[in-house]
Amino acid sequence: MNANEPSDKKIIEQLGGTSQVAKLIKASPQRVHNWKNRGIPASVKLAYPELFLITQISKEQK
Repeated sequence: MNANEPSDKKIIEQLGGTSQVAKLIKASPQRVHNWKNRGIPASVKLAYPELFLITQISKEQK
């Protein structure tokens, strides 16, 4: 991860927190909470690029 990229924990918080992200992707809050420490799996980022990849790109452009 590039030093300028937000951490996965920060991305989850920017999207509204654990519960909100869980609702958006129809996953359990426990699963999303684990990503704060372990990182969001690449397969999930690719499945929901509008949530996870665009967030990183828009932060880099600022």
